[in-house]
Amino acid sequence: MTLQAGAITQALGGKLLGDPARVIARLAPLESARPDELAYLADARLAHWLASTQAGCLIVGPAQAQAAAARGDCIVADDPLLYFARLTQLWKQRHGGAARPGIHPSAVVEDGAWVDPSASVGALSFIGRGARIGAHTVIRERVTVAEGCAIGARCLIESGAVIGGDGFGFAPHEGAWVKIEQLGAVRIGDDVEIGANTCIDRGALQDTVIENGAKLDNLIQIGHNCRIGQHTIMAGCVGVAGSAHIGAHCAVGGAGMISGHLSIADNVTISGGTLVPDSITKPGHYTGIYPIADDAAWKKNAAALRRLYELRARVKRLEQRLNLSHQE
Repeated sequence: MTLQAGAITQALGGKLLGDPARVIARLAPLESARPDELAYLADARLAHWLASTQAGCLIVGPAQAQAAAARGDCIVADDPLLYFARLTQLWKQRHGGAARPGIHPSAVVEDGAWVDPSASVGALSFIGRGARIGAHTVIRERVTVAEGCAIGARCLIESGAVIGGDGFGFAPHEGAWVKIEQLGAVRIGDDVEIGANTCIDRGALQDTVIENGAKLDNLIQIGHNCRIGQHTIMAGCVGVAGSAHIGAHCAVGGAGMISGHLSIADNVTISGGTLVPDSITKPGHYTGIYPIADDAAWKKNAAALRRLYELRARVKRLEQRLNLSHQE
């Protein structure tokens, strides 16, 4: 299956500089694309690839339009990455890769659950009683949507995800732990994506909530009673402890750790590997990463860091002595 360059711009807009009959056999990376393939250039720092790429057609921004047109066919878009994203959706739609509505014969949908007729439930998935799956939502293979949980419209839940497992709640008693039953559920809004093997725990008393448009990568843990704001995105291996409330339009890098019972404001970016122990009340970019070094240097730096508080106290004492001597 192929697409012509003219058909792409007819469907998605953009300005085609070149042959509308150019046949595109595949979408490919810029550095390895072949003459029958299309690639995109979204980062001006990679503009040097224009001289060497073999792509038959390129998606570029206005700043690279002249150079791209000089080498061959190109589509000019204000936001090349966004244009490419929409092209991937068009490609999948035209080439039959989209999930088909319906429930796979091997899936289990318990009595009392409701699946919209336009939704897709993959092989070996489980939809518990009282759960609801919205219109055009795709549930991949081996997904669990536990009792009473609700997923909105146009969501994508990737393979192995568990929506509504028990939250981690226990009361100590005489050296042992007594389980606190998790009586809430999980509510997921519209246009949400949940990555493979990600777990979202049900609430203890109130629901865990993932708001509209949020995107969660693979292998993420969302604890009970959390709220993830609309259009917030999280990369793989992020962990969010129970009762954390994260605002809208936030971004959390891979392996970021969010402590429980805190709040994060809207429009906050957290770098990968960062531990967030306290609430963040102002928008901004936050990082808490100890830079990598060779082992011997790292140990020396770590030893110095352990003595930092003592050094601070010594400096304060010296400052006090200097102030006294100046006063005399």
